[in-house]
Amino acid sequence: MIHELRVYHCIPGRLPALLKRFETKTLKIWEKHGIRQAGFWTVLVGESNQVLNYLLAWESLAERERKWNAFMADPEWIAARAESEKDGLIVAKVTNEFWQPTAFSSVR
Repeated sequence: MIHELRVYHCIPGRLPALLKRFETKTLKIWEKHGIRQAGFWTVLVGESNQVLNYLLAWESLAERERKWNAFMADPEWIAARAESEKDGLIVAKVTNEFWQPTAFSSVR
């Protein structure tokens, strides 16, 4: 099992639009593609409160590539993203990392 940390740095004031998109559209489309989330977090105290962090769980990088590419090409996702950005872009920058557990990790 590997986990992917994705960090979305929102354009100021646009975090609510991103959260709404995930809650009402993205998660349903992920479910259709078998994409498993391991949690979402916003920043309570830190450098910026315009950031969304989340983890995805994958069996392998090959699974991630297959499912993520299918999601990104899904017409339902393309339409949902366009609709959510009709008032302007939401995300200024996305970063991601792939994590593998250590031998002593409680999460496998």
